[in-house]
Amino acid sequence: MKFLKGKQQILIYAAAAVMVAGFVLFRYMPLHKKAKALEQAKVQQAMVIARASVQSVQLAALKEKLQKQQIAVGKFEANVPSDRNIGEFLQQIAGLMNKHNLKDQIVQPGEEMKTEELNCIPIVMRCNGQLKQIFEFYKSLQAMDRLIRIEKVELANDGNFSGEVSMETRAVIYYRPQSAKG
Repeated sequence: MKFLKGKQQILIYAAAAVMVAGFVLFRYMPLHKKAKALEQAKVQQAMVIARASVQSVQLAALKEKLQKQQIAVGKFEANVPSDRNIGEFLQQIAGLMNKHNLKDQIVQPGEEMKTEELNCIPIVMRCNGQLKQIFEFYKSLQAMDRLIRIEKVELANDGNFSGEVSMETRAVIYYRPQSAKG
């Protein structure tokens, strides 16, 4: 009987070992692999969420930058007309000079330069007046609804120092050729 009891114990141990091995192989290992896979997926999702969070902040900044660019482009489109209108512009300049009581006014357009995208006309403006009047004239130029680039300004006192200043300005105005209309 002792022999049978020893065999029974061995069988019980063997059955227990087989059950433990079966549990480990067929239940624990697959669940452990799934747990590791889920943990990795969780880490990857956290990384994706963090990246998306950073990108959403960047997207907001890019949207803001785009809006600013669209405003700038809109201003450019509005300030660079699609037709030449040089006569109207020269009248506006003369009107501004009159408004600020500037004397000896000369406004002369130069030779037009043409490109595919943008055409420009150089303008020479000369007048005399008080420095404050000339300064106000420049402020009015800046407020105009047409893009003007000032290239050179020369101011000179008169010979008897009466406060009269002569001004010569070289500027450029722009317009879009008919083919560049957007």
